[in-house]
Amino acid sequence: MLRRRMLIMLGVVLLIILMLGGYKAFSIYKMVQTFAVPKPPISVAVATATERPWQARLPTVGTLKALQGVNLSLEIAGTVKDVQFESGQKVTAGQPIVQLDSAVESALLETAQADLGLAQLDYGRGSQLVGSQAISKGEFDRLTAQLAKNKATVNQLKAALAKKHIVAPFSGTIGIRQVDVGDFLPSGTVIATLQDLSSLYVDFYVPEQAVPKIALGQGVHVSVSAYPSLDFPGTISAINPKVENSTRNVLVRATLANPDGKLLPGMFADLQVLLPNPQPKIVVPESAITYTLYGNSLYVVAEKKAADGSVEKDDKGQPILVAERRFIETGERREGLVLITKGLQNGEQVVSGGQIKLDNGAHIAISADKTLPAEQTSPPRTN
Repeated sequence: MLRRRMLIMLGVVLLIILMLGGYKAFSIYKMVQTFAVPKPPISVAVATATERPWQARLPTVGTLKALQGVNLSLEIAGTVKDVQFESGQKVTAGQPIVQLDSAVESALLETAQADLGLAQLDYGRGSQLVGSQAISKGEFDRLTAQLAKNKATVNQLKAALAKKHIVAPFSGTIGIRQVDVGDFLPSGTVIATLQDLSSLYVDFYVPEQAVPKIALGQGVHVSVSAYPSLDFPGTISAINPKVENSTRNVLVRATLANPDGKLLPGMFADLQVLLPNPQPKIVVPESAITYTLYGNSLYVVAEKKAADGSVEKDDKGQPILVAERRFIETGERREGLVLITKGLQNGEQVVSGGQIKLDNGAHIAISADKTLPAEQTSPPRTN
């Protein structure tokens, strides 16, 4: 009886072991079947490496200056009688700006003009009398000198009177006024600033080794932090004929138009000097480059090859595409494009989106990249 029970228990245990083994075998079979199924291709966006004229640029920084700019100030002291402008007003050359009290100078001028009239009468009589020898030659010389002195006094007072009347030396935009009616102003007091903003200068320095690359009339592109999305073109108008001893740099001046008055003197400017003789270079979108400490790389679209070197095709007869990781050397970046100096050929397709999911040799499918211009995107290649 005991022996029979033991056989039954052994049979039950053996059955359980067989069931567990079968379940495990079935699980392994399902896993093998799962891994045996080919993975679906990874959807990526691609762009075409294109060769285009690439104009080298010399980056530098500078400062904007007005075409004409002065601080309007007084040459002589006086009390402000009338302020004839508003802050920020556009003025024309010769337009009155400030009138100082000139009552004393006007009275002195009237006195001097009266003395001049008397001196002219005395000179006229003397010129008649000296001919008839009624007066001496020395007396006539004194009358001549007195006439010249009185003329000089009148001219001096007229000049002093003119300095009481301040006018705009050129057309431009006047700044915030610093004086009010009734102020007594000593000589040298600044009334306001006057700037001609129709055009601007931008002064910048270039290293002495770059001097052979620049010339008068050469183009520059200027940008300022106030308008980061705008680019202001200009041309080189002057090159200093001297190298600075302390920095070994050369001062260069460019002129740029400012029709909208957006640019202001004193602004800090980023410049790109356009160097001559553009060269054909290969460029790709910046999004295609992966930057690492080990070097820069990108994924190139390639056709999967079999062991015999033939192109593998899918069930639709289309070549199977894979991502081939390639290390490259990059150059200047500009306007969303990167210059490729080594490692890529013209016309090759590169992955511009979705490369974070890729590894070398990964099966890929091409989809449209809406972030790129139409000329940079490419349809899937077929035989």
